[in-house]
Parts: sequence; structure tokens; C-alpha cells
Amino acid sequence: MTTDAPITLLIVDDHPVVRDGLRGMFESAPDFTVLGEASNGVEAVELAATLAPDVVLMDLRMPGGGGVDAIAELTRRRSRAKILVLTTYDTDSDTLPAIEAGATGYLLKDAPRDELFTAVRAAAQGRTVLSPAVASRLVSAVRTPGNEPLSAREREVLALVAKGTSNREIARVLFISEATVKTHLTHLYTKLGVKDRAAAVATAYQRGILG
Repeated sequence: MTTDAPITLLIVDDHPVVRDGLRGMFESAPDFTVLGEASNGVEAVELAATLAPDVVLMDLRMPGGGGVDAIAELTRRRSRAKILVLTTYDTDSDTLPAIEAGATGYLLKDAPRDELFTAVRAAAQGRTVLSPAVASRLVSAVRTPGNEPLSAREREVLALVAKGTSNREIARVLFISEATVKTHLTHLYTKLGVKDRAAAVATAYQRGILG
């Protein structure tokens, strides 16, 4: 038995069976305590403020409030909780925004039990934890700045920009926050080497991204 205080957790996932499984797994170990569960990002932000967990286990794609928006909001609020993404998705459009929003780590749901325990302990200490697949993607992105392809979500935002859609309307259509829209715009401006919406659209047509 450990003499240290247990690491407290908030589990965020839209599937009850996943939450139950994670709760059972962590409660079987003496050095973890599950404080609560949330089914979407909005609930996660509210519960994190109320429960003040050490670590938030955050899924990404959830109806009623996605993980990236929740991570960004928790970061904005300077939440004490470390955020460890636990999801089935390892694409660039998922991993990079989550890390950039403030996630401490990123694991896939096929991670073994011991690896997950180790990751949570590391996250609680503020150490970055990445699955091998995610780590390789991030390294590739860093090594090729300015040459990354647009993510699927960035393409969606760009297509709406090309139609003259406002940030507020883009947020409504894509079910994301205006802050997230602005983040996507910043990223695609960097990738396209432009500084505004008009230049982004023009460059995208020139490169065949739009057409």
C-alpha cells in the first residue's frame, strides 16, 4: 500500500460502459480515487471546477461538448487538473488540437492497464505522456513546419470561409465554439503561409485545396 495520498480522477466519456470499466479499473488500485464522471466536455468543465481532481481522463468526440473545447476551457480557467486524453482516435485532426489546447498527455484506448496507470501517475506529476503513434505524428509535424496538410476540420472551416461564413456561423454549423474556430483559422493561416481570410481562400484555390 502506498503512503501517499491517492491520485484523484475525473472520467470523461460519452459511453457509460467505458466509464464503468475505467472506474472499476482505477478503483481496484489503492493509489487512485475516482471523484466523478462526465458524459461530455461541458459537464467535464463544471465537474472539474467542483471536484478539483488531480487528473482528468478526457475522451475527444462526444455529443453535447467535445474534448478539445473542454481542454481549452480548462486551460483558460487555469484548472489545477492535468488532462490526459484517452481516445480511439490518433489522426492529426484530433491529436494536434488536443495537445495545443493544453492536454498533458494523449493515449489510445487500446493501452494496457499498467501503461494507463503509469500514464496517469506521470500526468499527475505534470509529465507529458504520449502513445508511440501520437509521438511520431507530433515529431513529424515539428520537423516539417509550414508543410503540414490541412486537417479535415481545417478544410471544413476553410470551405465555409470561402462561402463568406462568419466565425459565429461556422461555430454553429460545426458544433464548436467560436474560440475553436479562431484556433483552426490560426493554424490554417500558418500552414498556408497567409495572414487573413481572403489570402487563405485565394491560396487554397491556387493549391487546389478548394476547387
